[in-house]
Amino acid sequence: QVQFVESGGGLVQPGGSLRLSCVASGFTFSRYRMSWYRQNSGEERELVATISVGGGTTEYAHSVKGRFSVSRDNAQNTMLLQMNTLRPEATGVYSCNVARDIRSGPEGRFFGSWGQGTQGTVSS
Repeated sequence: QVQFVESGGGLVQPGGSLRLSCVASGFTFSRYRMSWYRQNSGEERELVATISVGGGTTEYAHSVKGRFSVSRDNAQNTMLLQMNTLRPEATGVYSCNVARDIRSGPEGRFFGSWGQGTQGTVSS
């Protein structure tokens, strides 16, 4: 059974930092591109960052480019998101899953569930 467990959220002031962690299980983590997503109540889940299977290629939403950094440890089935110089608009529940195109493709049926996510709040 595919599972994701996110942690590391919290309340920080604007300009502060958070480091999020995602531990995945139930599938061969090292074979899949992975992504971080963010959602606020009543809004659609948005893509924040994506990392390649080996970690050498990363992509970011325009709003976080240069301030967020995604990494992974395939030996530990773990993905991290380092968030620096945080702004209030970064507030939301952060969740991890495989990359969006995988979720919408033939293998998507294996990755339909989400973890509980971790709440990040940026406020003074």
